[in-house]
Amino acid sequence: MKDPTTFFSGSSPTEADEPQLTRCRSSRRAFIKGVIASGAVAASSAYFLSGCTPGEGPAAGSVERLISLHINGKIRRVDVLPNETLAMTLRYKLGLTGTKLACDRGECGACTVVIDGVTHYSCSTLTHTVGARSVRTIEGLQGPDGELHPIQQAFIDELGPQCGFCTPGQIMSTVALLEKNPRPTREEARRALSGNLCRCGAYDHYLNSVMRAAEVI
Repeated sequence: MKDPTTFFSGSSPTEADEPQLTRCRSSRRAFIKGVIASGAVAASSAYFLSGCTPGEGPAAGSVERLISLHINGKIRRVDVLPNETLAMTLRYKLGLTGTKLACDRGECGACTVVIDGVTHYSCSTLTHTVGARSVRTIEGLQGPDGELHPIQQAFIDELGPQCGFCTPGQIMSTVALLEKNPRPTREEARRALSGNLCRCGAYDHYLNSVMRAAEVI
């Protein structure tokens, strides 16, 4: 194989060098796109670790970048880095900013989404592990004309949100709870929302919201 250093030595490339030069230019374009879409650090790491290796298709052991996700009842095609979290994909690739990023370490629950009926911290879930499973975010609750979901309305009626930053996660945890247990006790609701921290301390308001939602659904 041609020594890659000859590409930067000042000598003119030969016709035999053209295929590899084309691949390197393509890799450079992919690198620039990655910087724009996902941040310079992650993209540059992926680029320099992969290098300009001849051959077609992904390297052995790598993952397919362009994947299909089932989000809020729709199939979305998205370019995903191997180490990208679902929260990053939802917010910065798909524009679903209702999923909040706070601690970014699986502790506060602000980024909670529902995957196949089970709550998950999207900041601690790699997008590539989601596969064909169904993902629901706060945006997926609204009706066809934009009307609020009964759970959302119950949270408003009971003055659940204070600053509102943790509210999407609290609501998604409530959705998962009431789909499995439509008539929970207050203690059951408390346990179901125990993974969602409220920095404003409005826990009783949120519990009142869950119990009101259980009455109207």
